[in-house]
Amino acid sequence: MKRNILATAALTVCISMNGQTLAKHYKEVGNGNPVSPCVFCADPTSLEYDGRLYLYGTNDHQQFIANGKKGSNDYGSIKSLVVFSTDDMANWTFHGTIDVGKLCSSWGWRFAASWAPSAVWRTNASGQDEFFLYFANSGGSIGVLKASSPIGPWRSPLSKPMIDGDTPGVKPCNWIFDPGVVVDDEGTGWIAFGGGDPQSTGSKLMPGNSRMARLKTSMTAIDGTAVKLPAPYLFEASELNIMEGRFVYTYNTSWSDRDDWSKYEKRGSQPAPSTCSMCYMVTDTPLDPDSWEYRGEYVPNEGNFGFGWGNNHPRLQKFQDNYYVFYHSSMLEQAMNTGASGFRSIGCNKVTVDEHTQKINKLTMTKAGPAALHNLNPYALQQAETMSTAGGISYEDFTNVTKAASVSNLGNDASKNLQVRMKAGAWTMVRKADFGQTGAARLTVRAKGTGTLEVRLDNRGAKAAATIDVATSMLDDHTVEVDMSKFKNVHNLYLVCTASTNLQVDTWQFTEAQPDAVTSPRTDDAPTAVYAIDGQRLTTAPRSGLVIEQFTDSNGNRHARKRQVRK
Repeated sequence: MKRNILATAALTVCISMNGQTLAKHYKEVGNGNPVSPCVFCADPTSLEYDGRLYLYGTNDHQQFIANGKKGSNDYGSIKSLVVFSTDDMANWTFHGTIDVGKLCSSWGWRFAASWAPSAVWRTNASGQDEFFLYFANSGGSIGVLKASSPIGPWRSPLSKPMIDGDTPGVKPCNWIFDPGVVVDDEGTGWIAFGGGDPQSTGSKLMPGNSRMARLKTSMTAIDGTAVKLPAPYLFEASELNIMEGRFVYTYNTSWSDRDDWSKYEKRGSQPAPSTCSMCYMVTDTPLDPDSWEYRGEYVPNEGNFGFGWGNNHPRLQKFQDNYYVFYHSSMLEQAMNTGASGFRSIGCNKVTVDEHTQKINKLTMTKAGPAALHNLNPYALQQAETMSTAGGISYEDFTNVTKAASVSNLGNDASKNLQVRMKAGAWTMVRKADFGQTGAARLTVRAKGTGTLEVRLDNRGAKAAATIDVATSMLDDHTVEVDMSKFKNVHNLYLVCTASTNLQVDTWQFTEAQPDAVTSPRTDDAPTAVYAIDGQRLTTAPRSGLVIEQFTDSNGNRHARKRQVRK
């Protein structure tokens, strides 16, 4: 097996707390921003599917590793995208990366990079759910990937970019990049894209680089001709939403001065937008340039909030009846303070939106981020990659591990087999784990290697509420009984590695005590159903690989567990 560490999560700087040396963290406990405590990523897009929100972004961390964790970000080595998901907006699961360069190898010289994705899904005419991920192939074209689930496996349905300079209606456009895609109520796809400095026929006020087009039924080609959008001071970062049948186009403005704002006839009472801010426009008829109504700025530049002075990229997303704006900033870079520059991290804040009038209230960026939508269920199987913050951890794909340890460039497919690698002092934390009034009876951690894990409640320096020792060369379940009086009600839950030579943690799960304080018996019952890791039900078990088994215990409770099959 071959080791492929996917992300180095922290530097070697440590802190001491109650005699225990703990790795330093770069995302404050209790804060929601940045989304990832350790992976640089930018240009967010998102989609909601089956009760979860999936977040995709440019993999700045790939450039960070390629640069040796120093220097500036020139984006040239970024050939992959990152994937996260959440169901509570407080704890995020890292699903690894999508190796776009590998998937688009048939493009040959036409492939250059993968930036600024836009993700959508639909149910096709055959009743199957399809997922599409559009991306900027550097600044010269736009590509598309396709999958049957939000985390893949992805494939390139084309042997070349979907949009380039030869696409009808595109020229002249300085940068053919930053796609924003939406699917309307009839199942038709629409795409906006473009950016850059003004064309020779354009101006600071109207650069002339924004484009809008309808997509064909395949979602992998333009239907007809792209048209220009009259977006004042447009620079980059197109995204699309639909509210009550109306199209909402959001974008990022340029750095130019605003001395020609008075020439804009549709400005109304709106003041000129600040430089590098997020603005939006609305329409009923997206291919009619004259129909677009400018609504103004809804997010000033992130430098105004002390997160660093840089570019930005908005994504407006509805999830669980709330609206959120995703963006990127330099929060993580500033906290790490390595001397590197231009490495961005994704943040998120809740925003007030009136869908009926399509009014987006001005957003205030905060490090606190959005409130948790609900508490985390510790009695459900939890991936070790699910966390709010962490210190000293790294990610790796446990199907691809050897003795030759080297830090990768985060260039693998979005992994279905991620685990968290922990050295002594490393830790992870999830927010608001709700154990209920009865409490937990036992804890099962799926792990391998040699090490000791302590479960600490509410403070990473607290005394251990439970301890698990691991000493195995293969992934296996390690179960300990816990004091249920300690594991009641709602807590922030820490997994702290206090000793390790090579500890890799895959999942964890508590078992709830019965109301009469009698614990549920363990079961080794045969599974009632077996699924592939991507969720497809299997009629026969594979010869090898990871599967999810569904089973029912003697109390009639349904459970799921992951198992590595070897024959």
